[in-house]
Amino acid sequence: MTPPALEFDVLLSLLGGGFVAAFLHAALPTHWLPFVLVGRAQHWSLGRTLAAVATAGLAHIGTTAVLGGLIVAAGLALDQFVTGLMPALSAMLLLGFGVFYLVRAAVRRPAPLAANGATLELSEPTVSHAAAFWGLVVMLAVSPGEVLLPIYMSSAHEGLGALGLLTAAFALGTVMGMAVFTTLARAGASALRLERWARYEGAVLGVALIGLGLLVFMHQH
Repeated sequence: MTPPALEFDVLLSLLGGGFVAAFLHAALPTHWLPFVLVGRAQHWSLGRTLAAVATAGLAHIGTTAVLGGLIVAAGLALDQFVTGLMPALSAMLLLGFGVFYLVRAAVRRPAPLAANGATLELSEPTVSHAAAFWGLVVMLAVSPGEVLLPIYMSSAHEGLGALGLLTAAFALGTVMGMAVFTTLARAGASALRLERWARYEGAVLGVALIGLGLLVFMHQH
């Protein structure tokens, strides 16, 4: 049997990797650009914009956790018949997603961003503040973070406590990442070249996911 200390170390590594993966995933322009654009159009303060960011980020992770829980439950049921299925499958999925993001980053040319970080123009507000706020929340709530699902599977045997901690790490990484990039873009930090970060985000996320996949794979051997 694997010593408990090693299990704890692996769990900490997964939590740290989950936080990093969530933070990097939150760097996708779809996770912060709409908040910048809508916030400007609605003339929101930074506080109100970040409130929308936090609410939408938590909703995003909430739906991811629900879907992840269903996948984990199904996987554990199958794991009773095929020993070791969950860790092997999660490692393969993490490696697969990592390779996918690396390849996509190499062949895909992202849409150019304007100097202020915008890719589209918004007219004067035509909806209420509440409609704009909850529209942003629903936008992310209906799109679970698919790249985070294999990480749930990799810690399925650690119990509900570990899954809860992993969800907390996802939520922290997602909200922090969205808040950081939204704040920088809102401040017009063009000197930081956010558009260039968006170009390399896929590659960095791919490397992080491959690293997590290798960690899970090595833990099983």
